[in-house]
Amino acid sequence: MTLHDLLKDGVVVSGLRPTSKKQALHLVANKAAEAKGISAEDVLKTLLERERLSSTGVGGGVAIPHALCPGLDTITGFFFRLENGIDFDAIDDAPVDLIFLLLAPDAEGATHLRALAQVSRVLRRPDVRQKIRNAPDEAAILALLCDEPQSNAA
Repeated sequence: MTLHDLLKDGVVVSGLRPTSKKQALHLVANKAAEAKGISAEDVLKTLLERERLSSTGVGGGVAIPHALCPGLDTITGFFFRLENGIDFDAIDDAPVDLIFLLLAPDAEGATHLRALAQVSRVLRRPDVRQKIRNAPDEAAILALLCDEPQSNAA
Protein backbone atom coordinates (compact mmCIF):
# COMPACT_ATOMS: atom_id res chain seq x y z
CA MET A 1 0.00 0.00 0.00
CA THR A 2 1.36 3.41 -0.98
CA LEU A 3 0.36 6.96 -0.14
CA HIS A 4 -0.95 7.21 -3.70
CA ASP A 5 -3.36 4.37 -2.89
CA LEU A 6 -4.47 6.14 0.29
CA LEU A 7 -4.86 9.58 -1.25
CA LYS A 8 -6.55 8.62 -4.54
CA ASP A 9 -10.04 9.09 -3.04
CA GLY A 10 -9.04 11.69 -0.46
CA VAL A 11 -8.13 15.33 -0.56
CA VAL A 12 -5.08 17.54 -0.13
CA VAL A 13 -5.68 20.99 1.35
CA SER A 14 -3.24 23.74 2.17
CA GLY A 15 -3.73 27.06 3.89
CA LEU A 16 -5.99 25.97 6.75
CA ARG A 17 -5.74 28.32 9.74
CA PRO A 18 -6.93 26.56 12.86
CA THR A 19 -5.85 28.03 16.18
CA SER A 20 -6.18 24.88 18.28
CA LYS A 21 -6.00 21.11 18.06
CA LYS A 22 -9.77 20.78 18.52
CA GLN A 23 -10.45 23.31 15.77
CA ALA A 24 -7.99 21.52 13.46
CA LEU A 25 -9.70 18.18 14.07
CA HIS A 26 -13.08 19.79 13.40
CA LEU A 27 -11.83 21.25 10.09
CA VAL A 28 -10.24 18.03 8.87
CA ALA A 29 -13.29 15.99 9.91
CA ASN A 30 -15.52 18.31 7.89
CA LYS A 31 -13.28 18.16 4.80
CA ALA A 32 -13.05 14.35 4.98
CA ALA A 33 -16.78 13.91 5.53
CA GLU A 34 -17.58 16.19 2.62
CA ALA A 35 -15.22 14.30 0.33
CA LYS A 36 -16.55 10.86 1.32
CA GLY A 37 -20.23 11.67 1.84
CA ILE A 38 -20.24 10.59 5.47
CA SER A 39 -21.20 12.28 8.72
CA ALA A 40 -18.75 14.96 9.88
CA GLU A 41 -20.08 14.50 13.39
CA ASP A 42 -19.22 10.78 13.32
CA VAL A 43 -15.73 11.46 11.96
CA LEU A 44 -15.05 14.12 14.59
CA LYS A 45 -16.36 11.88 17.37
CA THR A 46 -14.04 9.01 16.39
CA LEU A 47 -11.06 11.37 16.09
CA LEU A 48 -11.68 12.95 19.49
CA GLU A 49 -12.08 9.50 21.07
CA ARG A 50 -8.73 8.47 19.56
CA GLU A 51 -7.02 11.65 20.77
CA ARG A 52 -8.25 10.98 24.32
CA LEU A 53 -6.13 7.81 24.31
CA SER A 54 -2.98 9.73 23.36
CA SER A 55 -2.02 12.49 21.00
CA THR A 56 -1.44 11.62 17.36
CA GLY A 57 1.14 14.41 17.14
CA VAL A 58 4.12 12.24 16.17
CA GLY A 59 6.83 14.91 16.15
CA GLY A 60 8.60 17.00 13.56
CA GLY A 61 5.51 19.17 13.09
CA VAL A 62 3.41 16.19 11.97
CA ALA A 63 0.16 14.74 13.30
CA ILE A 64 -1.44 11.57 11.99
CA PRO A 65 -4.94 11.44 13.41
CA HIS A 66 -6.53 8.13 12.56
CA ALA A 67 -9.64 6.15 13.33
CA LEU A 68 -11.92 3.38 12.24
CA CYS A 69 -14.97 5.16 10.90
CA PRO A 70 -18.47 3.90 10.14
CA GLY A 71 -19.80 4.61 6.69
CA LEU A 72 -16.54 4.17 4.81
CA ASP A 73 -16.05 1.45 2.23
CA THR A 74 -12.29 1.87 1.77
CA ILE A 75 -9.33 3.18 3.72
CA THR A 76 -8.68 6.78 2.73
CA GLY A 77 -6.07 9.42 3.48
CA PHE A 78 -6.44 13.19 3.62
CA PHE A 79 -3.52 15.60 3.84
CA PHE A 80 -3.61 19.10 5.29
CA ARG A 81 -0.88 21.73 5.40
CA LEU A 82 -1.66 24.40 7.97
CA GLU A 83 -0.77 28.05 7.51
CA ASN A 84 0.76 28.15 11.01
CA GLY A 85 1.80 25.51 13.50
CA ILE A 86 -0.55 24.73 16.38
CA ASP A 87 -0.18 23.02 19.73
CA PHE A 88 -1.21 19.40 19.14
CA ASP A 89 0.26 17.83 22.30
CA ALA A 90 2.92 16.26 20.08
CA ILE A 91 5.48 13.93 21.61
CA ASP A 92 8.26 16.47 20.95
CA ASP A 93 6.10 19.47 22.00
CA ALA A 94 6.72 21.04 18.55
CA PRO A 95 3.83 22.84 16.85
CA VAL A 96 2.06 20.81 14.16
CA ASP A 97 1.61 22.21 10.65
CA LEU A 98 1.26 18.96 8.65
CA ILE A 99 -1.70 16.65 9.26
CA PHE A 100 -2.29 13.33 7.55
CA LEU A 101 -5.77 12.10 8.43
CA LEU A 102 -6.30 8.37 7.96
CA LEU A 103 -9.80 6.91 8.10
CA ALA A 104 -10.63 3.24 7.64
CA PRO A 105 -13.80 1.13 7.62
CA ASP A 106 -14.55 -0.66 10.89
CA ALA A 107 -13.58 -4.03 9.41
CA GLU A 108 -10.15 -2.87 8.21
CA GLY A 109 -8.20 -2.83 11.48
CA ALA A 110 -5.10 -4.63 10.18
CA THR A 111 -5.01 -2.66 6.92
CA HIS A 112 -5.42 0.52 8.94
CA LEU A 113 -2.30 -0.27 10.99
CA ARG A 114 -0.24 -1.07 7.88
CA ALA A 115 -1.36 2.18 6.25
CA LEU A 116 -0.51 4.11 9.41
CA ALA A 117 2.99 2.63 9.35
CA GLN A 118 3.42 3.63 5.70
CA VAL A 119 2.34 7.23 6.36
CA SER A 120 4.71 7.41 9.31
CA ARG A 121 7.65 6.07 7.28
CA VAL A 122 7.23 8.79 4.66
CA LEU A 123 6.50 11.73 6.97
CA ARG A 124 9.23 10.99 9.50
CA ARG A 125 11.80 12.06 6.89
CA PRO A 126 12.87 15.71 7.47
CA ASP A 127 13.60 16.23 3.76
CA VAL A 128 10.09 15.18 2.75
CA ARG A 129 8.50 17.40 5.39
CA GLN A 130 10.54 20.39 4.22
CA LYS A 131 9.65 19.82 0.57
CA ILE A 132 5.97 19.68 1.52
CA ARG A 133 6.24 22.89 3.53
CA ASN A 134 7.87 24.61 0.55
CA ALA A 135 5.48 23.23 -2.09
CA PRO A 136 3.59 25.98 -3.93
CA ASP A 137 0.15 24.31 -4.01
CA GLU A 138 -1.93 21.21 -3.33
CA ALA A 139 -0.97 19.53 -6.62
CA ALA A 140 2.71 19.83 -5.74
CA ILE A 141 2.07 18.45 -2.25
CA LEU A 142 0.18 15.49 -3.68
CA ALA A 143 2.98 14.82 -6.17
CA LEU A 144 5.56 14.92 -3.37
CA LEU A 145 3.59 12.53 -1.20
CA CYS A 146 2.79 10.11 -4.01
CA ASP A 147 6.19 10.19 -5.71
CA GLU A 148 8.30 9.59 -2.63
CA PRO A 149 10.08 6.22 -2.67
CA GLN A 150 7.97 4.02 -0.45
CA SER A 151 8.24 0.55 0.89
CA ASN A 152 5.58 -1.86 -0.27
CA ALA A 153 5.96 -3.75 2.98
CA ALA A 154 2.88 -1.99 4.26
